[in-house]
Amino acid sequence: MDADGLRTFIAIHRSGGFSHAAASLGRSQPAISRRIALLESELKAPLFERTGAGIILSDAGRVLLPYAERALAALEDAGAAVAALHGGRAGTLSLAAVGTLAGTKLTAILKRFSKGSPHVQVTLRTATSAEVSGLVRGGEVAIGLRYFGDAAPDLLCHQVGSERLVVACARRHPLASKSVAKFADLKAEPWIAFPLVPGRREASAQIVHTQFLMRGVDSFAWTPIDSLTAQKRLIEAGYGIALLPESALQEELSARTLATIRVRDLKAVNPVFAVVRRSGFLSVAAKRFIDILCEEWGSSRRP
Repeated sequence: MDADGLRTFIAIHRSGGFSHAAASLGRSQPAISRRIALLESELKAPLFERTGAGIILSDAGRVLLPYAERALAALEDAGAAVAALHGGRAGTLSLAAVGTLAGTKLTAILKRFSKGSPHVQVTLRTATSAEVSGLVRGGEVAIGLRYFGDAAPDLLCHQVGSERLVVACARRHPLASKSVAKFADLKAEPWIAFPLVPGRREASAQIVHTQFLMRGVDSFAWTPIDSLTAQKRLIEAGYGIALLPESALQEELSARTLATIRVRDLKAVNPVFAVVRRSGFLSVAAKRFIDILCEEWGSSRRP
């Protein structure tokens, strides 16, 4: 069992199939299939099962997954620790964040970090909250930013801030810049929200449904749209309203292409957490980024 086999196994699991894994690893599908066949032969157990919905982990695959993630993360730590011996302010910093965070305070944080550490190469990828945790756990990124915490024992989570959620609408909407007493008063409106994908829980995909259920409304019209930018463009065009982070609307509100509806009984926020591995190695650059992250969000403690 070697790192390449484990890396291939994890790539197939995360991408949902052999062809997608081959593309992500820059290898041919037959090469990927052979590598997994060798690993399965060594373990004497199949790691995947084919179903009508695609490739899923077998029982053996589910047992192997956390060990494979920890093994690869340890290798990443070893490389980073040795590289840190060379000192200096150069190097790399890998981050993962929920997509809706990428256009908020994170932009200012990245600018400040890059100004103070111009020789550090920063990579950023977006994912759901659950995927962010997985990327941190597997050592693919040093720091994750997600909504709500993760209780997994191998992760350290610290709330660095929160995002206030507001109801966004088109400028010409009858309720634009006006107030309503109750969130339930908007149940007849056409809503736009992130899709509810089985097995991929995401707070931003559930928040509208949760707000209505809290008020005894179990049915309302909504359209699933998986892109924040697409949601905002559809709202501008008058296709519906949405519950979105206020910070993600600043450009549109300033340009007067979007407006908000004030809801007097709505006090919804998405808590934002920084996630790192409990036993993971953090470079000087990663520690500095966390310091800036906490300072910008106003957090007094460090993860």
